[in-house]
Amino acid sequence: SLVLVTGANGFIGSHVVDQFLAAGYKVRGTARSEPKGGWVKELFEKKYGPGKFELAIVPHMDQKGAFDEAMKGNPVIPEVMATVKDILESAAATPSVKRFVMTSSSTAATNPKPGVKFTIKDTTWNQEAIDAAWAPPPYNADRRWDVYGASKTQAEQELWKFIRENKDISFIANTVLPNGNFGPFLSPEHQAGGGSTATWISNLYKGGLTYQTEMPPQYFVDVRDTARLHVAALTDPTIQNERVFAFAEPFNWNDILHILRKLRPNHKFSPDIEDDVKDLSIVAPHARAEEILKKNFGQNGFISLEDSLKANIAHLD
Repeated sequence: SLVLVTGANGFIGSHVVDQFLAAGYKVRGTARSEPKGGWVKELFEKKYGPGKFELAIVPHMDQKGAFDEAMKGNPVIPEVMATVKDILESAAATPSVKRFVMTSSSTAATNPKPGVKFTIKDTTWNQEAIDAAWAPPPYNADRRWDVYGASKTQAEQELWKFIRENKDISFIANTVLPNGNFGPFLSPEHQAGGGSTATWISNLYKGGLTYQTEMPPQYFVDVRDTARLHVAALTDPTIQNERVFAFAEPFNWNDILHILRKLRPNHKFSPDIEDDVKDLSIVAPHARAEEILKKNFGQNGFISLEDSLKANIAHLD
């Protein structure tokens, strides 16, 4: 089968491609331009051989029909990170599409709430972010996280609305909701300087704890587990119309610093911060995600925070 992955040059997208290629699928990945995506093709041709991965250029994802051409010949779609309704319409117009997996976000369920004990369910939505994002002016910088959370929430809700209103579509839909993704860069040269959550760790290693303290304690997930959950959501016929929560374990910045000091005892790191508050949320769908990893990959639970951080800084001296 041929799999279409949007944003194939991104941190998550590239790992999704990698996991599908490792599973024996052929992959068509999209990028906005040849300069942005060319390295991905080179990387995967070197790793898996020619003819396994092809690059499709979609320069303007917000244009209606932008993905029509990229969809052609694709029976499955594992990742959607752009104009949701338009991509859904493109998929619905392509009878060969049988499975559709959207990369959502933990913020589609909730914002981090350090020190507050509450339960996240598969029916939990981040209405709090929506209300704050759409509140009257002034629109200042402290609203940016609510705007981000609202965009992720409403994008995923758009998918489920489309599924409810189009009973005759040919595909099954699932979503994956990852929290902060750590783990290895497939190409540090092209990815370690980007804006993904994985750079939080490498930048802390190189420059100390600075802007990271703006990111509250929350859950993390290793990007390889996020990618594997995409593969399972696409290929496991028992996963139908599900929200799969990629929440491995909670962390705060002191947890990160303690592990990094253990991994690199001769490196000088920032001191611990005084505020040692924890994420106390209970993720009810956590067990379902572990079940999926076990069934499809023989994996006992998520990759640990320590193993994920070790992989994240492997390219650093």
